[in-house]
Amino acid sequence: MGNKYGYNGAGGGHGGFGGNNMQSLMKQAQQMQQKLQEAQQELEELQIVGSVSGGLVEVTVNGKKTVLSVKVKPEACDPDDVEMLEDLILAAINDAYQKAQTEEDRIMAPFGAMKGMF
Repeated sequence: MGNKYGYNGAGGGHGGFGGNNMQSLMKQAQQMQQKLQEAQQELEELQIVGSVSGGLVEVTVNGKKTVLSVKVKPEACDPDDVEMLEDLILAAINDAYQKAQTEEDRIMAPFGAMKGMF
């Protein structure tokens, strides 16, 4: 019979979840979690290069924004202007991070608000 809201405590009745609906929801959740894990793996394996000043400094990051490498051309190394080199490295990291964020947004778009849940 159920209470005034149509819920009888056993999952049947009006407004309750039937077994098939719950199984279907669980299957969909598992599929979504699998796809999310694949997307996260893709981000981990992705390599994005940020560069400045025509390639004087290049920084490679993955899609999770972990710095993988830094390359500095010799002509960028002026011993009298170390601050310039530091600024170039910082700018290259920021360029790589911005590109990585764009890729993360593209890859994770199908998951919307779920991307931080798993």
